[in-house]
Amino acid sequence: MYSTNPNYNFEEENKAVETILPHQQELKVSIDRKQRKGKSVTLISGFVGSNEDLKELAKILKSKCGVGGSAKNNEIIVQGEFKEKIYTILNELGYHNTKKIGG
Repeated sequence: MYSTNPNYNFEEENKAVETILPHQQELKVSIDRKQRKGKSVTLISGFVGSNEDLKELAKILKSKCGVGGSAKNNEIIVQGEFKEKIYTILNELGYHNTKKIGG
């Protein structure tokens, strides 16, 4: 990467985000249908931490629900409506500050 700014610090951009402990995370679990051609997904947002830890949590959730999904931009998308199940799984994993959003 190249910058014309003489004060630009490349080191700051590459600094790894430290993942906070599960009981300190404030995750939100909701159902989303926007721009998905009528298909529902379960959206887990608010994750604070590294991309690797986000992907690992996504892998666990997708595996326990038996479906696909993705993890990026501090959000996990799980295909289908699994809000209650994911809420329960997150609590079992120690994510006790999790909130269910919407009906």
